[in-house]
Amino acid sequence: MLVKFLTGPCVSLSFTLRNCKYIPLKFSGFFICNEIFTQLKTNGNNRLIQTNFVNSVIQVDNLSKQFTEVKAVNELSFSVQKGEVYGFLGQNGAGKSTTIRMLLTLIKPTHGTIRIFERDIQTHRKEILQKIGAIIEKPDLYNYLTALQNIQIIAKLSGVYATKKQLLQQLGKVGIAERANSKVKTFSQGMKQRLGIACALIHDPELIILDEPTNGLDPQGIADVRNLILHLSKEEGKTVFVSSHLLSEIELIAASMLIIDQGRKIAEGKVADLLNPADTLVEIDTRDNHAARTSLQQSQWSERMQASDKIILKMHRKDISELTKFLVGQNIGVLSIQPKHSLEDYFLSLTTANQHVAAYKN
Repeated sequence: MLVKFLTGPCVSLSFTLRNCKYIPLKFSGFFICNEIFTQLKTNGNNRLIQTNFVNSVIQVDNLSKQFTEVKAVNELSFSVQKGEVYGFLGQNGAGKSTTIRMLLTLIKPTHGTIRIFERDIQTHRKEILQKIGAIIEKPDLYNYLTALQNIQIIAKLSGVYATKKQLLQQLGKVGIAERANSKVKTFSQGMKQRLGIACALIHDPELIILDEPTNGLDPQGIADVRNLILHLSKEEGKTVFVSSHLLSEIELIAASMLIIDQGRKIAEGKVADLLNPADTLVEIDTRDNHAARTSLQQSQWSERMQASDKIILKMHRKDISELTKFLVGQNIGVLSIQPKHSLEDYFLSLTTANQHVAAYKN
């Protein structure tokens, strides 16, 4: 018998240990699970065409989820390659958490297919989930137990027989080893998030799914999670699927990304390809903007200037140094040169239809 959720404390623990090897802690908690995929992509005529991506870990095709009158996910298709960090972006309510819940079989799709490790998630659920580690929104932990006791329980549930030293090393990975014997009820939200990540990794999963993993973390904690994700991908060969609102962090860690809006895919691809360096907008501020504008208009840079009250040029990122040399050669005091083509700019350019507050212009 497969017990799906552990909603009570140690009363149900012995029963759970006898009957299953993985379990999510409550509905919004974390999963102990994982496995790879065959790919189907859609061409412009909406016909399915067979492709061969041997290293695909996740393959989603035409996935939809209808909640009464709301279609949270609408014909979503994407693929995640083995060993990469894959960024999953979208505004609040775009359908990110719903998609992740379907990937982990917490809710059933209205229609569509999900293949993980080249197996259908519906027919090979147990063997796939055993190889996945995940946190959905926030980890639900046992507040009256210590951090060490929490991770010991999760280790036993996942069939991992780790020594106390190994468990402390796992807590050390996320920077809370010194609080191993503190009760979780004394932890900040950021510390609970770190403990949740440690628990999700205890069984050494091949695929890691993180939904807003930096929630509640301070700047140093965010940097620590970023470095941990990069280590898991680059050094350990893990595949990491990460949803986040921190676009700058996704830009730093993700090799590929997917942007969804109102449940639909609006962009997918390599971050380097989507953020085309040839289309970088460069904003210039000088001691004398009138003189700078005149010099630029009378030079080879004139055709790159954009219609704006500010001095903005559209150019390849590699040409910024030449632009700087030109301005200095014209005896113009440069105060700042700011490349504007970031993931945030790209994201907002695709999702401005849902902008609730007009952009401020000074």
